[in-house]
Formats: sequence, C-alpha cells, structure tokens
Amino acid sequence: MIDREDAERMLTLAKVDLKAIRNMPDPEAFEDSVFGFHAQQAVEKALKAWLTLRGIPYPKTHDLRLLLNLLEGTAQEDCQRFESLVDLTDFAVQFRYDFPTPAHGLDRCSIISEAQSVIGHVERLLQLMDTLE
Repeated sequence: MIDREDAERMLTLAKVDLKAIRNMPDPEAFEDSVFGFHAQQAVEKALKAWLTLRGIPYPKTHDLRLLLNLLEGTAQEDCQRFESLVDLTDFAVQFRYDFPTPAHGLDRCSIISEAQSVIGHVERLLQLMDTLE
C-alpha cells in the first residue's frame, strides 16, 4: 500500500532542507559540515519519499547508498545519476560530531543542483500518480 501522505510529507521536509542549502552558498558563512548535513537530509528525505511512492519499505537509516540500492533493486529505475550524492552520507552523523570535515571543499552549486534533481524527480512521480488516478 502506497502512503501518499507520508511521501508528500517527506518531500515537503526535503524541500525545507533544499531551501536551507540554497541559502548557504558561502563557505565562509556556513561550514561544510552544516551545508553537508542539510544537503544529506534533503537527499535522504527525497529518497525516502521516492521509496514510499513505490511501496518499498526502508529501515531507519541515513545511508544514502542503502536507500539508492533499495530503489535500484526493487523499483527497476535508473538511479545511477544520483550516485555522487552518496558521498553526503557521512554528513548525517560523522562530520557533524567529528572534526575535521573533509579537506576538499564541497562543490555547493553542484550539490544543490543534484539535490534539486532528486526532489524534482519525486515531484514528477507524484504528478504522474495524479494523472493515473
């Protein structure tokens, strides 16, 4: 059974985190750990919304690799285009509490664009469901 309300709720929460990272382009104003955390959260919530729309149960996890694997294994959808976002997983917990964050800076523009792509994909799935109902 597909829980559309839960999927919409997760997608709304993903958009809140996306809005946050859109307003954090300056690494001097916001540490990578803060930006990375909200980016990871946006992607995690979008993937969970996607899984919910597909009726795929998922465990309580912050592991973006696991969530993508669940989609690839059961939804028969191509998730390869979101592979680079898996690197954000460590920002969910590890980089939030352990220092230092990665030595290389984050490509914030690219991450924002890719997070928006995941969210946009889930939005299109919701719209498609509307046309099929």
